[in-house]
Amino acid sequence: MSTGYLLLVCLGYRLSQLEEAEGDFDHFTQSYQSLGARRQPNNGLLFTEWAPGAKGLFLTGDFNGWEKLSHPFTRKEHGKWELYLPPKRDRSPPVLHKSKLKVRNDEYLFRISPWARYVTKRLDSVTYDWIHWDPLHPYLVLHPRPPKQRSLRIYEAHVGIASSEEKIASYQSFTLNLLPRIKHLGYNCIQLMAIMEHAYYASFGYQVTSFFAASSRFGTPEDLKKLVDTAHSLGLTVLLDVVHSHASSNTDDGINQFDGTDSCFFHPGPRGNHSDWGSRIFDYSSWEVSRFLLSNLRWWMEEYRFDGFRFDGVTSMLYHHHGVGMSFSGSYSDYFGMHINEDALIHLMLSNHLLHTLYPECITIAEDVSGMPGLCRPIAAGGLGFDYRLAMAIPDKWIQILKERRDEEWDMADIVYTLTNRRRGERSIAYAESHDQALVGDKSLAFWLMDQEMYTNMSALMPMTVVIDRGIQLHKMIRLLTHSLGGEGYLNFMGNEFGHPEWLDFPRKGNSESYRYARRQYNLVDMQHLRYQQLNAFDRDMNHAEDKHGWLASAPAVVTTINQEDKVIVFERANLVFIFNFHPSCSYTDYRVAAGRLGKYTIKLDSDDLMYGGHGRLEHATEFFTEPVSFRGRAQSFKVSEWQNMKCFVAIILIFFPSPF
Repeated sequence: MSTGYLLLVCLGYRLSQLEEAEGDFDHFTQSYQSLGARRQPNNGLLFTEWAPGAKGLFLTGDFNGWEKLSHPFTRKEHGKWELYLPPKRDRSPPVLHKSKLKVRNDEYLFRISPWARYVTKRLDSVTYDWIHWDPLHPYLVLHPRPPKQRSLRIYEAHVGIASSEEKIASYQSFTLNLLPRIKHLGYNCIQLMAIMEHAYYASFGYQVTSFFAASSRFGTPEDLKKLVDTAHSLGLTVLLDVVHSHASSNTDDGINQFDGTDSCFFHPGPRGNHSDWGSRIFDYSSWEVSRFLLSNLRWWMEEYRFDGFRFDGVTSMLYHHHGVGMSFSGSYSDYFGMHINEDALIHLMLSNHLLHTLYPECITIAEDVSGMPGLCRPIAAGGLGFDYRLAMAIPDKWIQILKERRDEEWDMADIVYTLTNRRRGERSIAYAESHDQALVGDKSLAFWLMDQEMYTNMSALMPMTVVIDRGIQLHKMIRLLTHSLGGEGYLNFMGNEFGHPEWLDFPRKGNSESYRYARRQYNLVDMQHLRYQQLNAFDRDMNHAEDKHGWLASAPAVVTTINQEDKVIVFERANLVFIFNFHPSCSYTDYRVAAGRLGKYTIKLDSDDLMYGGHGRLEHATEFFTEPVSFRGRAQSFKVSEWQNMKCFVAIILIFFPSPF
């Protein structure tokens, strides 16, 4: 009996259990409508919490002058606690919009509801306050979700650093300033990071304290709703970076020990603690944890109208060892055995079943470094049901090459292998660099290539130095090769499209709480005399070329040439021929290129174009006619002729026109 079949049986059993106990899976996964604070039709407020280990709960806040014992909850079945506040005499709600609240337990600890929808922190405070969010006029959605994208071109973004100023940027400024840029650049999807509320800004959003609250440091819930709605008006899909792999260990403003015990939401003892991350691990076998996390997905889909999720830390969820200290060889023993967290597997299947059943256009992406088989196969086929996985080996390979290899030592076969080594039938998101590569301690590709000269020699009004010339050409080539060969989707971290010159470092004690590196300097790309604009233009036209020809949505590329000595890579995809010459000094005359069909080719995109910081050495009017000369397994071929020779450090895309004969 196959593992996939057993997982299907387990999933079916779990679903039948939920439906038998709850009556309706849809109702179960919208438990945010029955837990936390909810206004009733008569304007009264009903508060319900799950705190199985608590001996008593009390509500306190602005509404009762912070009386500690005046409003006790009543214990209900299954660890639930309930408190009803009737409306005021004038029929208004008993707790006003934006009032502060706390839940006090029997140990005199003041806590925030795990279902809180908005939390804020004063400048003079170290912990968050629970704010009752119940506006008289909530945001009204104006635009429908865009259709599911045929090709996924993702702009990975963090709202707080989306400004050139040394401050925390806002949802409003992102809506006004970043959304038009993203649209102009040809991206069709935004992946928003650090939205789920987190107490420590420098955690990059990966130490979540309030799972149902949009981060207040960027603005209000209504501001975020407008951001998503405006993105939809531009035809942009919006994904949320969701963190269900672990939770902050904070107790004052997190969900840890909410009921006073070590086991509320999490495994008790060592199993419930992530040794490397210092965070808590969910007990995915728990009925109420399923309710909490599945309802959390529904909340972000329904309340904020996100279009899907990038699931963070999937590797940590899949294995009891969390991937710590593991080197995954690809052997099936890595993926099947007692070290697999079957409860987490079933939970991820439940999550994808929920999302793809109720929202057929929903997109889910898994961040998994292990290469778990079946991760992106349909649940009906025994898979976990994700649409895409991140191709995490690709950026590591580029960084390794730039760190360890001279240009003459680049291994073309190794590069192609890394870009094409993905599981058949499981779609991947390729990227040359993400936020991980931008963080302090590492450097962006642009900084690896050009380093300190980016501060002094990026003016287009002066001749390029050798370092800047090499860096600009390779920056474009690396991105285009990754985009066209590496997967079925593409991702770029904000600012890297124009070669952002610095790393990313959030304010912390180690840098004197500085915001200098917690920003993206979009002002650089707006200066016409700087070469950042040239890299930005290439990124834009690369995306627009994909939008027109759809290579990400097409079959995998057919690689016809991997020439180590010449440093040349050639492949075909989506009626296009891609030619890369990575040699630092050699150009080639009459270079034969394989082609699958009879006809002619012309240049569609040329990294050597002057507008992209190239040298303008290619004549774009040249037509390349195929000949019935078999070459490298293809029936047709053509030569890159003497007057149009293949220049060093150049990548071109040739578009196919069929023969009229």
